[in-house]
Amino acid sequence: MPDEPLPPDGPDEFPTEAELPDDPVTMADIDPFAVADDGFEDIDDFAAAEWKHETTANERIRTVIDRTTTPRSAGDIAETALVSETKARATLNKLAAEGIVKRQQTDSGKLYSRDPEWHLLKQIRRLAGSETLVDQIHRVKQELAAYKAKYDAADPEELLISDKELTQNELDDVSHWRTAERELSHLRAAYRLKEAKEQATTVTEPRDRQTGDQTTAPAGDQPQLQ
Repeated sequence: MPDEPLPPDGPDEFPTEAELPDDPVTMADIDPFAVADDGFEDIDDFAAAEWKHETTANERIRTVIDRTTTPRSAGDIAETALVSETKARATLNKLAAEGIVKRQQTDSGKLYSRDPEWHLLKQIRRLAGSETLVDQIHRVKQELAAYKAKYDAADPEELLISDKELTQNELDDVSHWRTAERELSHLRAAYRLKEAKEQATTVTEPRDRQTGDQTTAPAGDQPQLQ
C-alpha cells in the first residue's frame, strides 16, 4: 500500500518543546559508522572493523566466496572474511554440500570457489524478477546491432579472424561485444524462466473442476502448456 501524501501545509503533528534537544544538532552529532574511527591509523583496518561489526561470520564467508572464481584455500578465504580458518572450512564444506561452492582436492589440500552453474542460475533468477527485463533485452539487442553495423560482421569472432589489423579500441569493442552477447543469452534465459513461472501459475483447471464436479476430465481435455 503506497504511503499517503503529506498535507501541503506540512505534518499534522510537531514535536513538543520537551521532545526537542536542548542544543541544536550539528554534523558532529551525526555518525554514520557503528565503529568509532579513532584508534585506526589505516583506513583498511577501520573498514574491516566496520564490516565485521555489521555482518555475521557466515555473511562474510558468503560474500567472499561469491567473488571467488579462482580456487582458494579455506585459510585464504578465512583471512579475507575475518573469521577463523575452522569456521571458514566448516561453512565452505556445508555450502559445497548444498551445491553453492565448488570444492576440489589438491596435493596441498582442499580449494574452494563459487560454483559457476549455481552462480549463473542465481543471476538468471535475479534477472527474471526484474521489472525492466524486456527493456534490458531491447537495449542489449540494439547494442549488438550497432556493433554488427559498425564492423559489418555477424559476431566478434568473425571480426577477430578477418585479415583486418585491429586497433586497441577495436579490440576493446570485441571484448564489449562478447560481453553483450553473453548478457543477452542470460536475459533470454531469464525471460523464458519468467514466462514458465507465469504459465505455471495461470494454467486453467478443467471445466468440470471449475463448476464443482469432482469427476476426472479425460486426458485430452487437459490444458496444454505453450
